[in-house]
Amino acid sequence: MVSEFKEFAMRGNVIDLAVGVIIGAAFSPIVATLVENIIMPPIGYILAGIDFSDLAITLPTPTDDGVEIKYGLFLNAVFKFFITALAIFLLIRLINKLHKPKPAEASAPSPSEVYLREIRDALVKDKPSGAV
Repeated sequence: MVSEFKEFAMRGNVIDLAVGVIIGAAFSPIVATLVENIIMPPIGYILAGIDFSDLAITLPTPTDDGVEIKYGLFLNAVFKFFITALAIFLLIRLINKLHKPKPAEASAPSPSEVYLREIRDALVKDKPSGAV
């Protein structure tokens, strides 16, 4: 069982997935800071100083407190998702461009190819005009 687990854990796909999860976890605070501190303030400014994280609807309850539905936090999460998706798309696009196979350059023909062409050309030249 230990050897099976070792074989499973050492597969390339599992290691790639683990690296992806670790990088994703490290990338999350960067995106959160980008959305909360760089993207949302100008959007709030354009929308008359609205801070999305403060947006909420208070539902009345029998007590004085009420229940808040904080849809502004949801909007922030949606923006974070779209920015993360865009960043990952651009990263994958860049990686794919870097890994595109380069077109094979035409190399010089080998000596045997040169000899075969010469033989073919000589045969065509010596062929009678009426022969097929």
